[in-house]
Amino acid sequence: MRIISGTWRSRPLIAPKGDTTRPTADRTRETLFSMLASRLGSFEGLQVLDLFSGSGALGLEALSRGAAHCVFVEQDRAALDALETNIAKLGAGPQSEIKRGSALMLGPARKAYDLVLMDPPYGTGAGAVALDKLSRLGWVASGALVSIETGNREDTEVKGFEIDTIRDIGKARITLLRPEGAAE
Repeated sequence: MRIISGTWRSRPLIAPKGDTTRPTADRTRETLFSMLASRLGSFEGLQVLDLFSGSGALGLEALSRGAAHCVFVEQDRAALDALETNIAKLGAGPQSEIKRGSALMLGPARKAYDLVLMDPPYGTGAGAVALDKLSRLGWVASGALVSIETGNREDTEVKGFEIDTIRDIGKARITLLRPEGAAE
């Protein structure tokens, strides 16, 4: 596992020990970030929320490409250890904040995020549940782009969000969503 592009291109990342966390494969991450880049143009200055962050590969990729700041949300101890190690190895501490706990337990937001990246456990529907709740609590900016990775047989629908695109990559499915009425 490595950073695909940007400032930290090709720098290795460690995955959590054990089998509780399933890191997003490099190929899937490369496809996701190509999709995001074609819609965003640039990651410069973005405020990023990485939910179910595991090793932090998604949020760190966004930071490597110029995002201003990323909040990582993770509850698994082994994943938190890997996340903390990856942030330290890349020197990403000043641009990072770790919230230890479930994405479903976050309270009202202090600010809204431009890019929301989610890689919840497959087959749980946790991504849609978290997005619905966090949207109501102010975590998602009105013009945000949201990515949810699921298994390739899972559909993701969230009230108040429009599906921008769906792409299957092997066993994974990436669904990009935008708040209804958001300008593209």
